[in-house]
Amino acid sequence: MPAIEEVLPELFRIEVPLPENPLRSINVYVARGAERSLIVDTGMNRAECQAALGEGLGDLGIDTGCADFFVTHLHADHIGLAKAFARPGATVFLSRLDAVWLDAWTGWETVLPLAEAHGVPVPELRAEIASNPSLAWEQEWLPEVSPVDEGRVFAVGAYRFECVETPGHTPGHMCLYERKARVLLSGDHVLGDISPNITGWLPGRNPLKEYLASLDKASNLEVDLVLPGHRRLFRDHRARIAELGRHHRTRLDEVLSLLTGRSLTAFELASRMTWDLKGSWASWPVAQKWFATGEAIAHLVYLEGEGAVTRDEGDRIVFSRSTPGG
Repeated sequence: MPAIEEVLPELFRIEVPLPENPLRSINVYVARGAERSLIVDTGMNRAECQAALGEGLGDLGIDTGCADFFVTHLHADHIGLAKAFARPGATVFLSRLDAVWLDAWTGWETVLPLAEAHGVPVPELRAEIASNPSLAWEQEWLPEVSPVDEGRVFAVGAYRFECVETPGHTPGHMCLYERKARVLLSGDHVLGDISPNITGWLPGRNPLKEYLASLDKASNLEVDLVLPGHRRLFRDHRARIAELGRHHRTRLDEVLSLLTGRSLTAFELASRMTWDLKGSWASWPVAQKWFATGEAIAHLVYLEGEGAVTRDEGDRIVFSRSTPGG
């Protein structure tokens, strides 16, 4: 039985398990209206997730033909069940920019050459993709989405949820802000217990720069309660945002230190960086190495934009610390 909590009148959290995933679960939020409801995020396209979400929505009396879905971002644990639950009459909303990236996705084969250039052992990654649900991304379970822009308002019962663009975790990540209740549904933008993964795998972006700017934007909102995509609900969002900012600036300093006197691929750099996961780098699952390498790339791209590191694109992409004045 899924855990269901009424966090505010007619605003519920359903905790949907994420089996074999270090995140453990995802928070699905339901704003229940007399005529129409809003469901925020869904869980992975896995039988365990589908059963838990279906039971939770049933317990709340939600008819998904009289509900809409708002997906905070395009990751599989947030959008994976939208198509399965969106009955005729429902609309699945996603930010315009994430919708563009979703439409452009043609499969892992297009990503693997870049992964190999950054030093990722591609044969191991292929095997992991085939077996790890955290990396699953199948076209057949992706829903048709209706793109939304910042400022769009979803009115449900007494609530008016405003779309707030917060790029960084994904290009078009969006939060929902209820101004009167001073509540922020933060998706994976601001989490209370863990640092959101900021990945550099998508070309043409400076995701960490985007993310830090989005943290500043969220800090300017008047918020009493944060409803995040994972783990616990929390207050004092400004204190948590300040912690996340310090975390990334400490990591930028660490990257520069690790590049002093040497050139490294992003994979090699990630293997030397400080992480919260237990065990040695060699013992980590390939999926975690993939996410860590993406995080290393995001920090390298940020530092490259600041002129602090340079890249050499030979057989492998390697980064080195820039010579002062060079």
